[in-house]
Amino acid sequence: MNSGKQQLADNGYLILDAVYSQDEVNRIAGMIDALIGHERGSTHAIRAVLQQVPVLKDVLLNERMQQLISQYLGDDFFLVKSIYFNKPASSNWFVSYHQDLSVHAAHRADHTGFVNWTKKEGHIGVQPPATILEAIYTIRIHLDDCDTGNGALRVIKGSHRQGIARFDMTTSLHKEISCPVPKGGVMIMRPLLFHASGKNTSSGNRSVLHLEFCNKELPAAIGWAEKELIFAVSE
Repeated sequence: MNSGKQQLADNGYLILDAVYSQDEVNRIAGMIDALIGHERGSTHAIRAVLQQVPVLKDVLLNERMQQLISQYLGDDFFLVKSIYFNKPASSNWFVSYHQDLSVHAAHRADHTGFVNWTKKEGHIGVQPPATILEAIYTIRIHLDDCDTGNGALRVIKGSHRQGIARFDMTTSLHKEISCPVPKGGVMIMRPLLFHASGKNTSSGNRSVLHLEFCNKELPAAIGWAEKELIFAVSE
């Protein structure tokens, strides 16, 4: 196992610089601005953003990203969620430590192990069994330089290995790591890694494209709402 893949397995996250060029980042940001109809500063989130802006796929899932997915995740992984997040300048909110436990489902249906159903802006969310969550990787694509001043993620190193759990501040905070990521860089992380983010005290945005990938199917009655193949399926 290469050192980066080992770090991802052990720590639950990996940061890679310069995955996208400045020109590519500007093109991505321009497509999002066109969708919003104005500059990104006043928009906090767009769910299923790749369904709303399909041309983003050509830039985001380029050859370099496909190589990264193949190297660190595997050739059998496919896209299952896409969200645009932005923490605008001087945003006064923070996000406390949590795990990402909800997936984006196509349909709501009773099925053993699927709990905590939600519906936000027309999108169905559900907490699947741990075996599904443990098979998901998140790739966060940074459209701005991200540091402690504008709300970089903080993580509890290795916490993904305990499965679905309750956050224990007394035993966890000594393992807290801040994760600055430069513009054009990406952060790969496991959804069960406990993570948090602080306020944006800077004068600029902290905008991120959050993509999730999995190599397991949901029950047919539920299904992935945003499934997108990355690699051709060989017969």
